Amino acid sequence: MTATTDTTIELIYFDGCPNADAARSALRAVAGAGAWTEWNLSDPDTPERYRSHGSPTVLVGGRDVRGSEGGTDAMACRADGAPTADEIRRALDGDTDGAPGASGPTGAGPTGAAR
Repeated sequence: MTATTDTTIELIYFDGCPNADAARSALRAVAGAGAWTEWNLSDPDTPERYRSHGSPTVLVGGRDVRGSEGGTDAMACRADGAPTADEIRRALDGDTDGAPGASGPTGAGPTGAAR
């Protein structure tokens, strides 16, 4: 198992998402406070490349930790709930066995507010 070279961590959510706090708790358990950037889908300044993901989504190196490629046309809750600490940890370790073909946004780094 090879560690991923891009360990940028991002949380995509929207105001009022019932699972956003659980995703934050999992992120804190794995990465520590302030180790990720948050993108609020309710904010009109959030880049378009994040808008196809349900809430909450955790990206590591631009890839959904659960392997989803997005595809949501509107703000929506993820049917599978918040990612777990174990799922995030595996993504950080570069284990993509559970995420075949996963891809995410590419290009310049995030400009969202760090948490």
